[in-house]
Amino acid sequence: MQSATYIWAKVLNQLEERLSAITVSAWFDDAELVELNEKNFILYTPSDFRQETILRNCKQPIEEILREQFNLPVKLLVWSDAELEKHRQIQLSENAWKINPHFCFDSFVAGAQNSVPLKAAMYVADNPGDPVYNPLYYYGSPGVGKTHLLYSIANKVAQTHPATKIVYVKGDQFTNELVQAIQHSTTVAFKKKYREADILLVDDIQFIAGKESTQEEFFHTFNNLYEMDKQIVLTSDRPPKDMPLLENRLKGRFGEGVMIKIEPPDFKTRKQIIRAKALELHLQFDEDIIDYLSQKLCDNVRQIEGGLRKINAYKNLSNMPLDLPSITKIIADLQTTETCKVVTPDTIVRYVCRYYGIEESQLKGPQRSKNIAEPRQIAAYLIRELTSFKLEAIGKYFNRDHGTVHHSIKKVQELLGRKGSSIEQILQEIRTNIEANT
Repeated sequence: MQSATYIWAKVLNQLEERLSAITVSAWFDDAELVELNEKNFILYTPSDFRQETILRNCKQPIEEILREQFNLPVKLLVWSDAELEKHRQIQLSENAWKINPHFCFDSFVAGAQNSVPLKAAMYVADNPGDPVYNPLYYYGSPGVGKTHLLYSIANKVAQTHPATKIVYVKGDQFTNELVQAIQHSTTVAFKKKYREADILLVDDIQFIAGKESTQEEFFHTFNNLYEMDKQIVLTSDRPPKDMPLLENRLKGRFGEGVMIKIEPPDFKTRKQIIRAKALELHLQFDEDIIDYLSQKLCDNVRQIEGGLRKINAYKNLSNMPLDLPSITKIIADLQTTETCKVVTPDTIVRYVCRYYGIEESQLKGPQRSKNIAEPRQIAAYLIRELTSFKLEAIGKYFNRDHGTVHHSIKKVQELLGRKGSSIEQILQEIRTNIEANT
């Protein structure tokens, strides 16, 4: 189906033929398309007079044009300010912050190395919009607690000030929502959702880098909130200066507040985390077991949680004793800092798709459009570069023959040789995302 914007433009053209261009201009000059759905074609005008005029004189012809020209048996609705505001409030209610009590400041084990990130988050939760801490920008490797602090801020504010509009989004999700809003002509609702937030929390902001329209929209969203003293909290796996495809104006904006690195937990902190997590799972460990787990589960908090859940599962399913030999065997396959990290085709495809804002099923599917073909070619190139997969194996992975894969890789190589091509920056951004998150 054609976009709602295209359909609305055609409807206006048809109305001009029926009513005259002067009449249409007079009645519709401030009318705006809100939404086209399965039941309704919804317009908005701030003028009560125009609302009544359009419904009285144009409802029937517009519905006829939609039905006859576009096979859309829908009804025309024309909303006033009150109706648009009611619709917006319903959307906000549906998207209201859902509190998960697990993510709170009390459950964040900071240790000496992360006391500053914790205190900064607690301050922002009590004083949202303070220009000194706006934006608050956290960066660090995966699993160190960045998202935990985001949720903790949101939960504290939601408990103390329930009317606060809190919006949480991941960087790639922001891109996907923007694309859908453009495709379905719902940019008005999209902008209202983000630009009317009291607190905007963005996880993995690095995934907007390199996406021109996304960065443009986020720049204006950021400015809008910042100028109204609304709180912005961002997280990333790296500081802005290490994102070559992030626009300089965004790097400048992100650096205006407080930028803090969250460090992986040290040995002493890992012991505290293990004790706290074990208590939640009703696991009782001797001190030598806690020391052993602290030595082996040393990458991040996520790894610790995964190891303890695995131990708990074996204990409940097989009555495994919580002794050192049993636990050593159970966590032997868990990744540690000494373990060689393996990059797989699935990992590469995941981060290529996150960069381009597309679904993994599209990349592996039969589509040949340019917006899918280019990411697929880059994925094939990176799989050949970063894994031991041969052309035949890559072809089988994508359900294509090795000749197609060879062509894809050659295409990327040709682009790398062209002066002024951005392909090397794109490849480097995706490589950095993969390296930082595997």
